[in-house]
Parts: sequence; C-alpha cells; structure tokens
Amino acid sequence: MSIREDQIVRELSHYIYEHPNEQMALMPVYEAARDHTQRGTCTHSRRCPLVTTGAVVVDERSHVLSLRHEGAFALAETEPEDQDNSLAEAALRLLAEEVGLQDVWTKPDADGLFLIDVTRAGQHRYGPRLRIGFRYLFRAHSAAVAPMVIRTGAAAWTPLGEIGIPSVRNWLHGHLVGIA
Repeated sequence: MSIREDQIVRELSHYIYEHPNEQMALMPVYEAARDHTQRGTCTHSRRCPLVTTGAVVVDERSHVLSLRHEGAFALAETEPEDQDNSLAEAALRLLAEEVGLQDVWTKPDADGLFLIDVTRAGQHRYGPRLRIGFRYLFRAHSAAVAPMVIRTGAAAWTPLGEIGIPSVRNWLHGHLVGIA
C-alpha cells in the first residue's frame, strides 16, 4: 500500500487547524491533494507541490540526529515510496535504511507531526516545484544508533543550537527544553 492523497489532506487539515497562521502557505498543497483525491489522478502536469517527509530524532541529551548528505550533515528527509503506508512510516524507513535506527518513540502526548515547512521552487534540490516537508518528532536513546555509524561519519548527534533550519531549531528549543 502507498500513501494516499486523502491521508495527506487529513494531515494537512489537522496541522492547519492547530496552526491557522500557516494556512496561506499550505493551501497550494492542500488544494492539489484534495483535487487528486476527488479526481483520483493528477491533472496538474506534474506541477503539484512535492511532498517530502522527515524524521527529527532527539536523544536523551536533546541532541538531534543528523545524517551525512552531500559532504555535510542534514536532517533526515525523503520522498514517500510505494511501500510506505504513512508519511511518518516513510520517515522511519529512511532512518532504518540509512543508520539502522529502529528503536524510536514519539514525544509523550504528541502525534509526532510537529512542523510542515514550505520551500519555494529553486530553493531546494527537487526541481521546479513547491516542496512541502512534513516533519515528525521521534525520541531515541543515543545508543540506538550503532557506534560504527557515528565513527564513520554517516551520522552525528548534533547539539540543538547547531540545527541549520531555524523553524526546526526554534520549535525544538521551545518544546524540548527540560525533557531528558
């Protein structure tokens, strides 16, 4: 089974309800996903916003797991694939594939989805489409990542203040301070 457009519509609807000030930025992907659901196909000539999903994994020291990407460290992000049943599952699949991470849990009393970020065309590596990133929060013990993965530089636990995406850094700082 793969992620259906109606799942994306539900995720967006819930997020927009919780964050009404972000409605305008998210309406293009919401309208495209709703249109796909109603028509059962894409009629937008591949101009629809591109949906990506990402796992933000925080350890017991409030460090964030970063993966080696193009010579630097970045947060885990991928496009959903046919075998994924949800956007969160796609994010976890990426972690399992890249660093073998299996033992994660979500922040207590939260669904996991904490941020949807929008990147305009030309400001990302995905081509001439609007990019919508669904980011899910997971917690894991730092030992859940094999020491060899850290030693070889495939991944690193990055201090919260060094996260390069301001919206992610600010949200994590506001919500994780004091959680260990």
